[in-house]
Amino acid sequence: MRVFVTGASGWIGSAVTDELLAGGHEVIGLARSGRSAAALEGKGARVRRGDLDDLDGIRLGAQDADAVIHLANKHDWSDPAGTAATERAVVQTIGEALEGTGRPFLLASGVAGLAPGRPVTEDDPSPFHGPDSPRGGSENLALEFAGRGVHPVSLRFAPTVHGTGDHGFIAVLAAIAREKGVSGYPGDGANRWAAVHVRDAARLVTLGLEKAPAGARLHAVAEEGVPTRVIAEAIGRAFDLPVASIDPGDVPDHFGWIGTFFGMDLAATSTATRTLLGWTPTGPTLIDDLDAGAYAISR
Repeated sequence: MRVFVTGASGWIGSAVTDELLAGGHEVIGLARSGRSAAALEGKGARVRRGDLDDLDGIRLGAQDADAVIHLANKHDWSDPAGTAATERAVVQTIGEALEGTGRPFLLASGVAGLAPGRPVTEDDPSPFHGPDSPRGGSENLALEFAGRGVHPVSLRFAPTVHGTGDHGFIAVLAAIAREKGVSGYPGDGANRWAAVHVRDAARLVTLGLEKAPAGARLHAVAEEGVPTRVIAEAIGRAFDLPVASIDPGDVPDHFGWIGTFFGMDLAATSTATRTLLGWTPTGPTLIDDLDAGAYAISR
């Protein structure tokens, strides 16, 4: 298939691009910089220059493809409303571009806030609807296009998609620990984060493109939940730092914007996804990666 990928040069997108190309697919990656374009072309992918604000370019990219995988997100934590508005606009644009074609439309989503108090399953619908909800309600918006001749699939990624070179949440937590001189965890550290290695996540995306039915919610989750205390202890070992509990009232000041997420219980299962796709994660665990030095030069 000819696959248009937003975020194709990003952390997850780069791995997805590799998997797609290895599987014989043609990749057209959205690139906003010359450096990103060169990286994609070096892999053998084609490039469409533009960004998430270029809705006309995104529309044309979607119309010219056999399938779309939307992985990009502004992730501007200083402007969550603006980030959500952009996400919704992009999803609306792609959905309308594919309307009536029956073509696959896979989009990145997450597990936060879907089933407080227990691990999230694929059967749990997102409670987020409308432009003012988290991520602009993009998962539900995309899935609604199933009734308009599109083949939508939600890709719910674990809060940490880890590996060497990751500059996401774990890298941020490691940077905060080095800055503060202590690797902290919220409260008793019993709340959990689901986790998946980036290569396992990329393989799931490719399988989802090839095998998932319209309306599927897939969970890119290898570990159901790693306690935040265990994560903090591994960061402490990696950087030879003391480990300490951070009072819940002090979490926002200590961790900044990421404190909201680090204080949440973000456990999730992937039993249904594994059965549906025949997907079995084989990569290292989050703690394996931390102990092996994968975040030694994290930002």
